Amino acid sequence: MDRGLSDDYTVKTAVAMAVRAPSVHNSQPWSWRIGHSSLHLYADQDRQLAETDPDGRDLLLSCGAALHHLRVSLAALGWGADVHRFPNPDEPGHLATVTLHRHQPSQDEVAMAAAIPRRRTDRRRLSSWAVPTGHVEAMARAASSEGTVLQVAENKARYHLATAIEEASRRHAGDPAYRTELAAWSGRHFAPDGVPARNSPTPDDTPGALRARAFAEPLLTQPAGAKAEDDETVLLVLSTASDDRMSRLRAGEATSAVLLTATAFGLSSCPFTEPLELADVRASVTENVTGGSYPQMVLRIGWEPANADPLLATPRRDLADVLQPLEAPPKNHFRYQSH
Repeated sequence: MDRGLSDDYTVKTAVAMAVRAPSVHNSQPWSWRIGHSSLHLYADQDRQLAETDPDGRDLLLSCGAALHHLRVSLAALGWGADVHRFPNPDEPGHLATVTLHRHQPSQDEVAMAAAIPRRRTDRRRLSSWAVPTGHVEAMARAASSEGTVLQVAENKARYHLATAIEEASRRHAGDPAYRTELAAWSGRHFAPDGVPARNSPTPDDTPGALRARAFAEPLLTQPAGAKAEDDETVLLVLSTASDDRMSRLRAGEATSAVLLTATAFGLSSCPFTEPLELADVRASVTENVTGGSYPQMVLRIGWEPANADPLLATPRRDLADVLQPLEAPPKNHFRYQSH
């Protein structure tokens, strides 16, 4: 490939791994463009969820996760990524420009890249096995390396976070527009995006269980014998000092770093953004859980029960739909929304 990048195979492989990143409702709100000597990440505004994500925070988190997946993939393939975030103030949908240089991958980078195809969002009950403190500390270091803070919600903080999750779930359940959007993006069987029915369990109504989104047509069964009262879930909250668009994009990168670290340890994980999608509920998390820093992501981490069936990967759009030449006309114009 004569464009100052690497060969076509390497770039396409890295982008194919990048789009394995988690995104809100598996909406995959990103677009990649290949230039002569650089790779560019754009937000796909048409895939912003108007009811779930009115200010585009989840969209930026999703794109940030894909950007980190790309960086990890390129590193494992022998290429370091120099990232210029928000390179053009007049084009807010242009999230990052990436140029490459030769790089010798470390064992940790290879392990992180190997975790990408294994990572799943697992909404089922977890086991009674405790997560080692050293694993949590490693995840915190991964978040810190991306300019964010990761803390464990324990005791009073966990109570307040669980209350926020419950309140957001209750409020969304009473919002017809939100329920319509959620139904449109879930319960899918053959679509290349959205949440598949096979990956969604029925909401757990056991007292004390964390509320989860009520996705349409849930078909995923709980592991045999798994009990909500035995679930040793660790709740982690990822936060930033500011709440601007850069902070949100970096929080998405940190989310990817934490999830891949957890996966490399063999842990199960599930991102939670619902309690942060309502301004007043998020404000309560800021006050009672993160001590004034801006919460961007909640992560549920733990061990799967020994008899849990492996989860199938959620589908992804064809690479040709998300990777195009830089000269190609954009599908849409990003509409910047202040907050």
